Amino acid sequence: MTNRERVIETVNFRKTDYLPHNIFFTSQSYAKVSAAYGDDYDRRINNHITRFKLRKPKESVGHELVRDEFGVVFNLSGADKDIGFVDYYQIRSKDDVGKYVFPPVDKNYLSERANELMATTPTNFRGFEMGFSLFERLWSLMGMEEALLNMIAEPELIHDIMKSICARNMEVLDTVLPYDFDFLLFGDDWGQQRGLIMGPHCWREFIKPYLKQMYEKVRDSGKYVMQHSCGDNRLIMDDLYETGLNVYQTYQPEIYGLDYADTLRGKIAVWGAISTQRDLPGKTPDELRAIIRETLGRFKETGGLIAAPTHDIPSDVPVENIAAMADEFMNQGG
Repeated sequence: MTNRERVIETVNFRKTDYLPHNIFFTSQSYAKVSAAYGDDYDRRINNHITRFKLRKPKESVGHELVRDEFGVVFNLSGADKDIGFVDYYQIRSKDDVGKYVFPPVDKNYLSERANELMATTPTNFRGFEMGFSLFERLWSLMGMEEALLNMIAEPELIHDIMKSICARNMEVLDTVLPYDFDFLLFGDDWGQQRGLIMGPHCWREFIKPYLKQMYEKVRDSGKYVMQHSCGDNRLIMDDLYETGLNVYQTYQPEIYGLDYADTLRGKIAVWGAISTQRDLPGKTPDELRAIIRETLGRFKETGGLIAAPTHDIPSDVPVENIAAMADEFMNQGG
């Protein structure tokens, strides 16, 4: 059974020889693990998923500031060196909406990325990630507070922006979906530690209709739909299933526990379940091994899990814990 076949089987809730796994790193974390275990560590841990990002690389504008293709400036001077925080917003008023011009889709760049993905091993489950896909793009353009306030005060304004974001996303999808890969992972954080940032009513009005268009386009192409959203999204999980979601990432055990996955069985598979918030940074290697064995055991007979850290591994996780997790993933039952 190939890695690709193993992922497809578990996503469809069928038992496999062992559960597929995946470990992604932040740049800081990978520097630590490379220093400890070698530059080819990511190859040796047999990741089952190959994931390429669709966003163009940000350009440096000096002083730990980078600008993305939408003109949004991110500050990397804090602890997070991969994403950072927004230092400059593009839309601060109604007038700015009319003035702001969304960047054209660089189809040549996207085609190059697709060809690069096609050149990777076909025995892995391969796909693209579209981060900052809807809500995150909205607030990165206008600010979190303004985005949330205007959902109440200026709903048509929010819809105008969301329509433009979605239309551009659809053009991106039209460019890459003809290629022979397996999945599209949308990234868009909606959850807090408990509940939704914007509440279920606003999510259903301002996010769900556009999400539905994107999901349908991906599914119509014969590919799997995956969704990354940190936090507690239980209030909309039925909506996500109805809209066409195949795999929910990231499944945070400190929020959901393990029993909640039983309610999703047969509907939405989960990706994650090994906590980067609680267990990976805070447990000893032996404690972590016991947690991972218990977690994998819950899905061994039924499938439905891509075993993974709940996020790209941050820099506060000891390298010994990373090695213990990788060992448990690769030697299930051994």
